[in-house]
Amino acid sequence: MTNFIPIFPLALVVFPGEPLHLHIFEERYKQLVNDCFALKKPFGIPSVIGDKMQELGTVVEITEISKVYEDGKMDIKTKGIKVFKTLELIRELPDKLYSGAIVTYPENVMDGEKKVMQDILLRIRKIHEQIGASKDFKKPDEELISFDIAHHIGLTTEEEYMMLEYHQEMHRLEYIKRHLKKVMSVMDEVENMKTKIRMNGHFKNLEGFDF
Repeated sequence: MTNFIPIFPLALVVFPGEPLHLHIFEERYKQLVNDCFALKKPFGIPSVIGDKMQELGTVVEITEISKVYEDGKMDIKTKGIKVFKTLELIRELPDKLYSGAIVTYPENVMDGEKKVMQDILLRIRKIHEQIGASKDFKKPDEELISFDIAHHIGLTTEEEYMMLEYHQEMHRLEYIKRHLKKVMSVMDEVENMKTKIRMNGHFKNLEGFDF
């Protein structure tokens, strides 16, 4: 299915189901928000990476206009709905300051296994414990999906964008597992380095090499 949506490109990655709070100050996006809120229609946030707008993004709905300032600036609350792929960019729209796009919606296959997620959560909590962090995912473990945890595992923006490129939950979970394995390996190396630094200058009780 193809569709037209207004777009608001941003240098971040939004995931389906994610709440996102925005401060709107540009005239074109104040107009976009007012139009979409009045018509109860969503808009798209294509990710901008390396000063280039990417073809994938997430459709979001406006859940609340929290505050409108005297100059028309706004604080709004939105929520991600689903991933889209841009087919055609429409830079100029009649009587509008903002742009739009013709998009399609890739199929999202929710085929993840609960055991894989359980293993991932154990790894995440171990990492958070090591760095003294704590995260409440706002959902029971059994209801969590890859998009719920992806912003909390140390991915770069480029790596977060890759999550949008996977259209199967199992592929996203395996991607997260590989990332966490690398993170834990690096953390183990750091701990070993700390141990070596602490031991430097101590008397060492070592046997001589027999040759």
